[in-house]
Amino acid sequence: MINDYRLKWIICVFVIMGNFLGMLDSSAVQLALYPISEGLKISLSQVQWVIIAYMLVLTVLLPFFGKLGDIFPKNKIFSIGFLIFGLGALCNCFAPTFYILIIFRCIEAIGASILLANGPAAIASLFKGEDRGKALGLNASLVAVGGLSGPAIGGAFIHFFGWRTLFLPSVPFAILGAIVAYKIFPSVNRKKENLKFDYKGFLYFSIALCALLLAISEGHSWGWKSLKIISLGTLTLLFGGLFYFRDKKINYPMINFKMFKIKPFTYGNIAVMTSYMTMFTNAILLPLFLQQIMKYNAFITGLLILPYSVASCIVAPFAGSLSGKYGSRILTLIGPSIYIISLIIFTTFNTHTQMWQIIAASFIMGCGNGCFQSPSNNAILTSVKKSELGIASGILSLARNMGNILGVAITITLFDSFLHNNLADKMQYTNAFLNSYHLTMCFGILFGIICLLCAFIAYKPQTNKN
Repeated sequence: MINDYRLKWIICVFVIMGNFLGMLDSSAVQLALYPISEGLKISLSQVQWVIIAYMLVLTVLLPFFGKLGDIFPKNKIFSIGFLIFGLGALCNCFAPTFYILIIFRCIEAIGASILLANGPAAIASLFKGEDRGKALGLNASLVAVGGLSGPAIGGAFIHFFGWRTLFLPSVPFAILGAIVAYKIFPSVNRKKENLKFDYKGFLYFSIALCALLLAISEGHSWGWKSLKIISLGTLTLLFGGLFYFRDKKINYPMINFKMFKIKPFTYGNIAVMTSYMTMFTNAILLPLFLQQIMKYNAFITGLLILPYSVASCIVAPFAGSLSGKYGSRILTLIGPSIYIISLIIFTTFNTHTQMWQIIAASFIMGCGNGCFQSPSNNAILTSVKKSELGIASGILSLARNMGNILGVAITITLFDSFLHNNLADKMQYTNAFLNSYHLTMCFGILFGIICLLCAFIAYKPQTNKN
């Protein structure tokens, strides 16, 4: 155990930097899809895989790397994660073809998965009580800032320097992170009996999750009743069932299903997942609204998204510290309530909406995220044994990324369906867009209500003492 208080916070900063880079990169390319398609001479339907492939690889590997984080020394795990991420980011800048770019994005996603799966567990093992809540709050806020400020940063790089430069800033930070991680992170090995890993279960899990996420990502374009989607659904059920029954009976499961008997852990993860579904309902459609209806360019659109990140970054550390002192219940109820209020505001947007209204609504949404994420993460991780922090951290990151992907897939499906129906009814495009936007926001409000209910069930009104 590290006793130097200052050294703990140095380690914490670099752990958070890894998490930030992973989420920043996954979202920064959202505004780069069109210039990438132009530069590599591919269709917009193809270029979507620049995001989908990254998120699939990152998400599928989270539990695996969470388990490895419980087995191998933290300095080696994080150093390798930074190096792989940096290598993938550098290669992206020089990818000559679309398919090679996809391969490089997958390499980058492997590094990001290592960093994201082990970040919260590393922080939770370093701190206790109020400091743990503060550190987890800072981590949660910057992970969210990375995810939601990506389009803003991406818009600036694309506008001034071109899409290939989008990946360059991550490279020096990744190299620095690898060096620092190897030199100062804990280097303690676990006992030999902890080295077992369920590789067969991991294979079952990977196939099931890949099939599920692929179906979710492509269902709106392939058709939900198509043979491809039905086949993917069958694969999901088959291999998901094989994984569940295997991991339930072996002594060294990849995911310990007994953990889901813990109410704060189970409902907390559902709440985290639905919170991201709530946020990404608007995160996907707001840039479209700003560019197609309000006619702002990519750079201005990116800047208008920043208030969300600023608010989240300001509020989250305070919320994390308060949750370490007084418990998570109140804050995890306030957060979803603010989500709902902000989405109600977004349902009023039209062609006459002013910039200050967009900024205010985004800022309010960011305050909700800051209130919710860090106390929720704190409560989830303090509800499990210390020896299972790595697995719990991996599952938490899995819930977060599932929320991202589900939010994107469901939002696009609903919006496209509403827009198609409105245009079929001969509605003018602007009115059809606004009507579809408002209806889709209503589903975001529904996700927010589910998040609120799960948080109400999950967290007791008392301080966790793990």
